[in-house]
Amino acid sequence: MSTEPPTRRAHGRRRRGRAFAGAFAVVVGVLVVLGLAGAAATVAQGPRVTDVQVDPAAAAEASGSRLILTTTQSLAEVDPSQVTVTPATPFAVDTSGRSVGVRFALPLWDDTEYTVVIDRVEGLGGGPTATLTQTFRTPAAQVELLQRSADGDDAILRTDLSGRNAVAVFTHPHIEDFRATATHLVMSVRTADDRAGLIMTDLDGSDPRELPLPGEGYISNLQSADRGDVIGYTFTDAGLGADGGRESELFTASLKDPDAAPRPIVVDGADPSVGDWRFVPDTDSILLLPFDGSLLLTGPEGEGATTLGTALAIEGIARGSSEGVIERVDGMTTIDLTDATEAPLVAPTDDLGPVTTVTPLPDGSTLRSAAVLADDGTPTGRTAISHVGPEGAARLLTEIPETDAVLQVCVSPSARYAAVLVAPDAVSNPYDTYQLPLPERAETRVLEIADGAEVVALTGSAISWCQVPPG
Repeated sequence: MSTEPPTRRAHGRRRRGRAFAGAFAVVVGVLVVLGLAGAAATVAQGPRVTDVQVDPAAAAEASGSRLILTTTQSLAEVDPSQVTVTPATPFAVDTSGRSVGVRFALPLWDDTEYTVVIDRVEGLGGGPTATLTQTFRTPAAQVELLQRSADGDDAILRTDLSGRNAVAVFTHPHIEDFRATATHLVMSVRTADDRAGLIMTDLDGSDPRELPLPGEGYISNLQSADRGDVIGYTFTDAGLGADGGRESELFTASLKDPDAAPRPIVVDGADPSVGDWRFVPDTDSILLLPFDGSLLLTGPEGEGATTLGTALAIEGIARGSSEGVIERVDGMTTIDLTDATEAPLVAPTDDLGPVTTVTPLPDGSTLRSAAVLADDGTPTGRTAISHVGPEGAARLLTEIPETDAVLQVCVSPSARYAAVLVAPDAVSNPYDTYQLPLPERAETRVLEIADGAEVVALTGSAISWCQVPPG
């Protein structure tokens, strides 16, 4: 037991408490001073980047991806004139609190380094401005193709554009067609007892799941939306006959809810049988062409349909665009699906010959395949694939010889490449007996749209860039 008098002990404790409190106050004061100094230094230096959010792979696959820079200060509104993207691509800018976002209106080119520079970035309270710079590189392109086999399983191959690294990610005895979304593959198959099936997998072919169908019948015109993991197809009952049944009726399904029943797209008063249709990019709308020839723009369940006249075919809708190309009785026309304004398809400066397909691009230009005519106007059997600019300037990309047949022309999401599906040696290259027949030997030739240079020739069809089946 201590013999120190209680008053002395208490006095010592008070002295030590006062010393601790004084030291604590000094530390707090120093921290406050340092904090104020740091804040003052931050303001004096202008905004600085503390965090970057960007997904280069997603940016190369679909429109609407964003680069988000978070800074040390709340920011004054950034104007698009302050932003430079190299290589150039359309974009929009938004500012929120300490962050500024750059939204890319189109998919970016693959295997390309992009630099985003934002000049004269200023804090909300004023002060010095700063230049924010961010560089990232998109990955090399990966695509999927259908490769049928006469003596084995059909396969979905995943490959880069070298063509040397193809891997079979899904196999099945009978694959009619397939489509790819951002996260899934969907295969239209026929089973051993000749029934239709839809099988969904991850992009690497894993986790296969069978999707429910409207009934027993046939699937055609399988398509996928650019966003939302949604697919659609036309369905015909197996027992269709004189007594009636569903014929080429449109259904959609969400891959986020693979157990849900497919949703019929029904437009009040319209023919339920659909001859052609498209998902409208960057929206939840659907453009459809029933058997009666009326062109309709509808909501995702067929609601609120707008009649856009009559048409013979839907040539296509450019990704990242609201402009479609439609074949009318009196010729090809372009139509803006946001306001239904319409204009004749721009005539090329050079006569291309009889045009067979038109593929629209986001900048208002098109790819057109046409029969090559001799000087006397007779067909040569060759097919020319040309790029026609928004003002009509025509540029030949490639000419397919008379020995080969062009089956389809597709464009990559970024509009960097054209994919031309060809049946080589068409006379000696018979078609198979599938519901969607294809030649026994199919070749997909990938071209740079900028100069027509051939990047690679891939064995297979239905490259995943295509929005509709070959045919």
